[in-house]
Amino acid sequence: MDNQNAPIASAGNAVTGEAERLGLYLAGEVEGCELCSSPGGEILWEDDFCRVVRVADADYPGFCRVIVRRHVAEMTDLSTDERSRLMSVVFTVEQVVRSVFLPDKINLASFGNVVPHLHWHVIPRWRDDRHFPQPIWGSAQRVSSPARAPVPNFRLATEIGARIAQYGKGESI
Repeated sequence: MDNQNAPIASAGNAVTGEAERLGLYLAGEVEGCELCSSPGGEILWEDDFCRVVRVADADYPGFCRVIVRRHVAEMTDLSTDERSRLMSVVFTVEQVVRSVFLPDKINLASFGNVVPHLHWHVIPRWRDDRHFPQPIWGSAQRVSSPARAPVPNFRLATEIGARIAQYGKGESI
């Protein structure tokens, strides 16, 4: 009779251990997380909460990520104020990418299936890009994307920084 409780107690301990590991995982830097251990791209702007990086992708110039500094997996792991702050940065980056690269469309995405560290993708899309209308991780529709006019990181960094500074002074994005 006493053995009937053994599997339940054992399972309970496993669940408790998982919860503790999850808490540690969400609390700070996690060993093995590429977005904890590296910038995730060329840093264009950063503060104590998040950073904006440019992803080196010839098919999608202007592809940026907005990455939360601390290791959390989901938007709801953030406070309401932090969610608002993060999305303000995402929308600012979207606005700058639109004005600088003049894409036909912007894709915003936050998956975290491969890297479960909260980050947003801001991806400029053109009707003639390699994957359009599929997602950039989908099946290619063309062999390559046409060359786009180069935009140096300095220009993107300057414009993103200026827009975020304006927003911090109470101006709308």
